[in-house]
Amino acid sequence: MKSSDDKLRARISDMSAFFHKNGRMPSFSEVGEIFHLSSKSAAYKAVGKLEKMGVLSKDKRGKLIPGSIKSPVKILGTVEAGFPSPAEEELADTISLDDFLIKNREAAFLLKVSGDSMSGAGILPGDMVIVDKGQTPKSGDIVIAEVDGEWTMKYLRKRGESVTLIPANPNYKPIKPKNDLKIAGVVTAVVRKYG
Repeated sequence: MKSSDDKLRARISDMSAFFHKNGRMPSFSEVGEIFHLSSKSAAYKAVGKLEKMGVLSKDKRGKLIPGSIKSPVKILGTVEAGFPSPAEEELADTISLDDFLIKNREAAFLLKVSGDSMSGAGILPGDMVIVDKGQTPKSGDIVIAEVDGEWTMKYLRKRGESVTLIPANPNYKPIKPKNDLKIAGVVTAVVRKYG
């Protein structure tokens, strides 16, 4: 007998498989078939649970829209970054990288990094940074800013009315705006691919 968690995981997996195979979300009658449900009301109830979890949502006309199933990645547990410890692979959950990395989808954009002025912050050339243009920048944030007509990424330091942009590499000098400073957004995440 499947536990309710197992049943839920199986339903998420089945819904995700349908979406990735067909390139669209199922209709409610197809949901009934996928989940082996006998009535449309049972399908609506099952969809309601998945909607509360953010797995999917509905548009104004009631059609299903993919949520986290668009690009789910399995979470298999945790790994020790200090001393080695025994690890067991166990499916802990699934997560959409979009949902994990992006809080405000409408205000977020990606930029590819060139240059090494933020290497001390772990941001290297070739990395992608996720920027939130809706977040209010505060002192200590890494920001994307236009300074006197030139774009840069630096730590923001505010002291009273004074604003300085600080690099995370001693080979670069802090920048004090002479005339103009426009902050386009706050860096909220760094994405790096290996290999």
